[in-house]
Amino acid sequence: MNFKKTALSLLAAGLLASAPAAMATTFKMALGDAAGGTQWELGQKFKAVFEQRTAGKHSVDLFPNGQLGDEQNTVNNAALGTLDFSVLAINNVTPFSPTVGVLTLPYVIQSADDAKKLTQGEIGQELTENTIRDAGVRIVGWAYSGFRVLTNSKQPVTSLADLKGMVIRVPKNEIMIATYQSWGINPTPMAWSETFTALQQRVVDGQDNPYITVSAMKFNEVQKYITNIRYIFSLEPLIVSESVFQEQKPEIQQAILDAGREATAHSFAYLQATEEQIKKDLAAKGMEISDPANGEQEWIAKATGTVWPQFYDSIGGKDKLDKVLKALGR
Repeated sequence: MNFKKTALSLLAAGLLASAPAAMATTFKMALGDAAGGTQWELGQKFKAVFEQRTAGKHSVDLFPNGQLGDEQNTVNNAALGTLDFSVLAINNVTPFSPTVGVLTLPYVIQSADDAKKLTQGEIGQELTENTIRDAGVRIVGWAYSGFRVLTNSKQPVTSLADLKGMVIRVPKNEIMIATYQSWGINPTPMAWSETFTALQQRVVDGQDNPYITVSAMKFNEVQKYITNIRYIFSLEPLIVSESVFQEQKPEIQQAILDAGREATAHSFAYLQATEEQIKKDLAAKGMEISDPANGEQEWIAKATGTVWPQFYDSIGGKDKLDKVLKALGR
């Protein structure tokens, strides 16, 4: 018996048998928030559907809590092709693709249905094309987190006068900074990864985020008061590196798109099913919840009158905003 030939034959057979496993791909998905929040829910659904559509030959690993870098860094890394997927707050995409900022102008989105209509319709498709062009990333899904409510550790806030003297953390986003400035305070831009500690140490008094994020991040441990403002509806796009997307076979590209659509639908349903209970849970943990006086009219008038005109150019012109408002029947 030719043992050398037999050994080579066995080796070749082993390599062939293991070829499908070698061809399998594990994609990395960055999440800025902790496990248990909207980003995690979207990522988990995407993972399940994508792995099912690819018959388990491809998988997705989720890395919550900014393990793969802060949210803006993940856009850079995805553009470079060194990161596959990221779920992040829309305001962290805006610096790379400014037209997306139309969805973060204060009080443009006034309900969850508005958010769904814009992201899943013609406006959303146009913004996806813009992010591919501008940032080298493709939006393949959306997480819906609800309105960003204001939390603080000092006192109930029902009017702009109550905000006076407070130090409020905001993301490093020009539109959000300008909104608070229109309300008469100078906010403190701060990375998301630093926010909990800053609240805990009273470096800042408050911040704004949706109820589900307040709960997932355990802000009830360092904040006492919630104000139900609704200046921004929090959208968190799921992006894929365009270079990574284009490297995939057509059937894998389709699996990514299908998983993104199913995860988007799941996220909307999840918000509808859980937000009210989360409010009750936070109240039971000692948080005091207030509504702005007079239907928030003072907040709305100052923000829309001052902030919208400042950003017409960056979003692509006033006509872009008019198109969005028309799509919403306003």
